[in-house]
Amino acid sequence: MPLHTEPRLADPDGFYAALMEAHRGLDSEASRRLDARLVILLANHIGDAETLREAIALAREGLAPERPAADTGDRP
Repeated sequence: MPLHTEPRLADPDGFYAALMEAHRGLDSEASRRLDARLVILLANHIGDAETLREAIALAREGLAPERPAADTGDRP
């Protein structure tokens, strides 16, 4: 199944508003859990592993890797 990257939402602003409303009142941990649950639900709906791997790769493009914690000099 090919990954569609062109805009396909009939109402992207409405989707964004619904997504922001779903996050309203959640702390950062609960917000991350909501995002993770949504990703799993949508991945299950898609169901094709290759398409999902392609989506993961595209989503990760351009993101900087996590920087290691600064050395505090506490080591002997």
